[in-house]
Amino acid sequence: MKNNLLGLDEMELLQLVESIGEKPFRAKQLYHEIYRRSQLDFQDMTELSKAFRQRLADEFTLTLPEICRRSAAQDGTVKYLFRLEDNKFVEAVFIPEEDRDTLCISSQVGCNIGCKFCMTAQMGLDRNLKVPEILGQVMAVARERNLQRGSFSIVFMGMGEPLQNYKNVMKAFRLMVDPLGMTMSHRKVTVSTSGVVPALRKMHHEKIFPNIAISLNATSNTLRDDLMPLNQKWNLEELMQACREFPIEPRRRIMFEYVMLAGVNDSDADAHALLRLFCGFRPKVNLIPYNPNPGLPFRRPSEERVAQFRDILVNEGVTVFMRKTRGDDIAAACGQLAYMEGVSAGA
Repeated sequence: MKNNLLGLDEMELLQLVESIGEKPFRAKQLYHEIYRRSQLDFQDMTELSKAFRQRLADEFTLTLPEICRRSAAQDGTVKYLFRLEDNKFVEAVFIPEEDRDTLCISSQVGCNIGCKFCMTAQMGLDRNLKVPEILGQVMAVARERNLQRGSFSIVFMGMGEPLQNYKNVMKAFRLMVDPLGMTMSHRKVTVSTSGVVPALRKMHHEKIFPNIAISLNATSNTLRDDLMPLNQKWNLEELMQACREFPIEPRRRIMFEYVMLAGVNDSDADAHALLRLFCGFRPKVNLIPYNPNPGLPFRRPSEERVAQFRDILVNEGVTVFMRKTRGDDIAAACGQLAYMEGVSAGA
């Protein structure tokens, strides 16, 4: 089987071209063709000599995950089912909007965090995605939809906990935002985490990092232990301290995502407790009314309850965004991605 060059950085490509007897400058050319020009056919890489192109074609490949199903929602959202090289599957979601488009991608096959309100958690964890499988979701959808660089945002909010796959997620991120590579703005890439505190602290030392979104969803350790078992490893106090210490750039803030579950975490008391958690820094809050999932016992709160919860936060100066439900008719909304036993949820 030919080695896939997608996912290699410039230094790795340099080592490769030197190992096959090519001049070092070929690595920069090859890197430019793959990531800047998004060329996947070696014969179309016109910067390279014909002889080098032929050798690459003979010995290597540039392969994206296969799109094996597209599901279109009434609101224009499209869910993509990708088949990986080992016949595992992941889902990604393209969300078109007037001001910007968003691509929600996966970082793992399944998830072992165990959030009780999330369908992906019902899969368990199979494995981490490799760098070409992460980048491949972006490149495949961008090629199909003719998306221009800088015209869309990327959110790691699909299947999996991104910070459990830290090495591959961050390598993919660096290739996305490299000015000599895919040239995306780091401000247009967001990584959502349930709160893997050691990985958050590790990210402190990165030269450049994505936007961070914390999936919070509870205001007490007792409730969060139940809803999100990860909290038993790193509780709210540890998580919030790691957030306070995060070396955020001026004018950037951490986003806190809060899935609202009727009768569970949506009371006025919960809103006031949330305000107390935010003592010491200026957060942004993304309120997400629960998207129902088959077999799970939770309900979506009423619009009035959501509005009252929001107003308590806003009246204390907190910036609040309301997550508009998109693609729920094809099980593409937040918390609905899953692929089990050959049947995609909602397919």
